[in-house]
Amino acid sequence: MNLRIIKTVIAREYMTKVKKKSFLLTTFLVPILFAGAVIVMSLIMSKVGDRPMEVAVVDQSGIVMPYMDGDKGNVYHDYSSESPESMKQRFEALGMDALVVVSKLDTVARNVSVQAYSKKPLGVDFSSTVRRHAEDAVEAWRIGTYQIEGLDKILEEVKSKVDVTEYTMDESGKETISESGIYMALSMILGIFIFMFITMFGSMVMSSVIEEKSSRVIEVLISSAKATELMFGKIIGVALVALTQFLLWILLTLVLLGVFGGLLGKNFLQNNDPAQMMEMAQGMGVPADQLGTTLPMDPSAMSAAADTTATAPSEMSVVMTTLANIPWGQLIIAFFIYFILGYLLYASFFAAIGSAVENEADTQQLQIPITVPLMIAYFIVFFAFRNPDSGVVVWGSMIPFTSPIVMLARIPYGVPMWQLVVSILVLALTFVACAWVSAKIYRVGILIFGKKSSFKDLWNWLKQK
Repeated sequence: MNLRIIKTVIAREYMTKVKKKSFLLTTFLVPILFAGAVIVMSLIMSKVGDRPMEVAVVDQSGIVMPYMDGDKGNVYHDYSSESPESMKQRFEALGMDALVVVSKLDTVARNVSVQAYSKKPLGVDFSSTVRRHAEDAVEAWRIGTYQIEGLDKILEEVKSKVDVTEYTMDESGKETISESGIYMALSMILGIFIFMFITMFGSMVMSSVIEEKSSRVIEVLISSAKATELMFGKIIGVALVALTQFLLWILLTLVLLGVFGGLLGKNFLQNNDPAQMMEMAQGMGVPADQLGTTLPMDPSAMSAAADTTATAPSEMSVVMTTLANIPWGQLIIAFFIYFILGYLLYASFFAAIGSAVENEADTQQLQIPITVPLMIAYFIVFFAFRNPDSGVVVWGSMIPFTSPIVMLARIPYGVPMWQLVVSILVLALTFVACAWVSAKIYRVGILIFGKKSSFKDLWNWLKQK
């Protein structure tokens, strides 16, 4: 192959793509949308509260309503003197959002049943809240039936909440605090990013090949360059476009978030007292009792505190320390290596498919062997944070067709260097082999017109010398 011609094709492909309006639009629009989503979510969590629901309650048991009166979220109105049937017809006219009917106390089963009625679905939070009140009421009633003085206090004292703090130890024995939830989120984000980028930019290669073939431009290009030179030039050119767009996304997103943080961040923190911050955290799924009321501590101070007291460090401290201990350098380098090699591997397949068809509608059947490994890798990621060293996850990170996605999901948990090196080498060698196969298909298919190609045709093209 002539490297000068390949460079020319790369330059042509790169400049053609970056000058398109669609490239400029997505490059600047995606960071704005992402930063806007972060800003809107922050404002919603800090400024907007859920509207309390007005709930009518018909408590036939006589024990549940007192526990509902203590609810600070919804407003419960006692209509226990009314019949459930009449309230079903009237609760909306009374301005109520829902009706809760508590059955009579079953002294045999020692329990009650609860029915909730509304004109529209109430949501999981409402059901869980009502269930909790009913369970507390039944539990208190059951304790009272034993007629043991102070039994409720005894049971309350027996209950215990044990905090588990995770530590990871390096070869020298140094302990660092960690949080599995951070690793889980990072693994899923990295896996999704690689999956999205490979499919998006691989499809871009396929679309470009189909466009040139259907417009017969390829006949002009093939007269001055070999088919394989065109294929590799196109793949590398789109790869440079992908890297350019990806780096611009990162830069623009950081700039936008930095501007937002500079303008509103200080006021945002000043206007939120600890109670509001804890309420926001609970809305995000973080238990309030794990947050503490202190600011994040220094890792060394946190380690000393863990040695001298039984109190676990605050959740925020754990998060900050975990983020600081992630091998970001290794992770970023691995991300670009697996992104480039994974893209090159699948882009060669996409280029071969694009050469075999004249429109994108005919590519669906031929894309199945490509999309299946990517989907398998995507699903393996969901098992990686449960057991990153399980056989399925380890093999998924070594097999070249799934390793670009799965290995990145494993790296935050720590991967032996030999596995990382072997995985990259196998992926690179597989790309070379698959690129050779794709080039043979591309060389023949790019000049085939007026025929819908099948897997049998691809196999016959592959066997041609």
